[in-house]
Amino acid sequence: MPKFEAGTFDCIVIGAGHAGVEAALAAARMGASTLVLTLNIDMVAFMPCNPSIGGPAKGIVVREIDALGGAMGKVIDKTHIQMRMLNTGKGPAVRALRAQLDKVLYQQEMKRILEETENLTLRQAAVEELIIEDGEVKGLITQIGAVYRAKTVLVTTGTFLRGEIIIGDIRYSSGPNNQMPSIKLADSLRELGFDMVRFKTGTPPRINSKTIDYSQTEIQPGDDVPRAFSYETTEFIMDQLPCWLTYTSPRTHELINENLHLSPMYSGEIKSASPSYCPSIEDKIVRFNDKSRHQIFLEPEGRNTNEVYVQGLSTSLPEHVQKQLIESVPGLEKAEMMRAGYAIEYDSIVPTQLKPTLETKKIRNLYTAGQLNGTSGYEEAAGQGLMAGINAAARALGKEELVLGRADGYIGVLIDDLVTKGTSEPYRLLTSRAEYRLLLRHDNADLRLTEIGYGLGLISEERYAAYTIKKQQIEDEVVRLRKITVKPEEHVHEIMRETKGSELKEPMKAANLLKRPEITYKQIGRIVPPEQQLSEEVQEQVEIRIKYEGYIEKSMQQVERMKKMEDKKIPDNIDYDAISGIANEAKVTLKKVRPLSIAQASRMPGVNPADISILLVYIEHGRIAKVTS
Repeated sequence: MPKFEAGTFDCIVIGAGHAGVEAALAAARMGASTLVLTLNIDMVAFMPCNPSIGGPAKGIVVREIDALGGAMGKVIDKTHIQMRMLNTGKGPAVRALRAQLDKVLYQQEMKRILEETENLTLRQAAVEELIIEDGEVKGLITQIGAVYRAKTVLVTTGTFLRGEIIIGDIRYSSGPNNQMPSIKLADSLRELGFDMVRFKTGTPPRINSKTIDYSQTEIQPGDDVPRAFSYETTEFIMDQLPCWLTYTSPRTHELINENLHLSPMYSGEIKSASPSYCPSIEDKIVRFNDKSRHQIFLEPEGRNTNEVYVQGLSTSLPEHVQKQLIESVPGLEKAEMMRAGYAIEYDSIVPTQLKPTLETKKIRNLYTAGQLNGTSGYEEAAGQGLMAGINAAARALGKEELVLGRADGYIGVLIDDLVTKGTSEPYRLLTSRAEYRLLLRHDNADLRLTEIGYGLGLISEERYAAYTIKKQQIEDEVVRLRKITVKPEEHVHEIMRETKGSELKEPMKAANLLKRPEITYKQIGRIVPPEQQLSEEVQEQVEIRIKYEGYIEKSMQQVERMKKMEDKKIPDNIDYDAISGIANEAKVTLKKVRPLSIAQASRMPGVNPADISILLVYIEHGRIAKVTS
């Protein structure tokens, strides 16, 4: 095949899914000339599974992406059909926003943004080979022989690497939604010596909204108050579409049990690891056989389509069995299936082969992000893509790379989990994975990360000015409430009676009064009115900061202790075999991952506190083994 020089760029991004678009936009906006190559230019930011974004932990990731200057939150706010705040009755650490999207409008808006961004070129091409010289990536070659040169390359191929769709006993080569898979690029990565694994995910059938009997289902409306993911959003969509809730029936369970031998997961057709936090309907019936029914959510895929996503009925059973399953669900007795559910197997890179910057350890200037790194979900992919794009651009432009710590954001937790621990199944971000989750909330993502985004050039001057005003207002109001004294007067007693709390018997600082669980900031504001009008966001921050002051302080102390361990770096040339006393299991893991700090080493599976103590003594005494020749 004849080759030809097609162009030279600072950064090349392979793939235009949720990781690819955030990577490309960040790199271009930082000033790097950026090329995005995708198998199908009409599938930019496509959502092959549920067209929803957000929820616990994941919704906070979207806020963090926005706080750093990413695009996902802004596009959601322009294209959603429903928005809901989850866990409003619980503490602030687990509250999260979730949006149902118009998936076509989302794609179109994200593609428009790519096309209009300076320094960014979008092209359709199938990448087949990476160009490597002296252990460093120099570019790539496409299917038609086009050679593109670059200082850095990002691979964000999602589930396309050697993708195979499975329905019943039918298996064929394909990317998601019957798109063209990427075969030769997968072969190229294996030939370069990367350890790869096969993972599996799946999707449920889609049905025609006109054929659903909604009278047998429960309506799930969006919130009737304005909601947004992006801190820049000022116009809100209030014309929302409802989702609907129904349940499996005894007949559904009978059908699963009768046809389990036809399920690729139970027949042995599928051997790869699947996400345990998002099980198929077959898995749910088998693993939770004590439950008489399971929730099924009916979620519209957009305003201009009749397709409805049957959330909770993910399956790879044969199509005729899927039809029977649908008809067994109350309200779906006459529902018409428009697309069958399927499972998809694909190649994933073992993420412990990556640095915390998402650069590969094996090949310099080569970065990977998204489901290729073993994750599941649009949000996890976008968060990785943003970080990989920032770091690839920084490397190309000679700037300092960025690593978020576990106390900085859920994005930091996500990447640290991947590169430190790896994953044996498609990784899903959960609030329980974050030890500092009280600090990593939906409401304070901007306070945590806007300074970083601004320093990178991804946050506008106007937005940064608004952020600094907000931050100062919060600080001023917290100080004011700590200084001002509330006296036990009649108007105070009246408000206390409204809250059904005990009356004030002696003077008390307003901040201490706000710490009472039954008191809100708005009630404090009636007792001691603020000196200026404060936004709802500022009021919320003041209330959380004062009410949870003790818990937040304890978390911050833990963060400081961990930072001291992060500062204790492990030299690159350390010879773990030369350290006596460390368990063999720990040595194997340490040699494989090669952690950068004592803190990272302490989080690795198989490394116990005794191993860390020995490693600390060895490093602090300067007894570093000689470099292996």
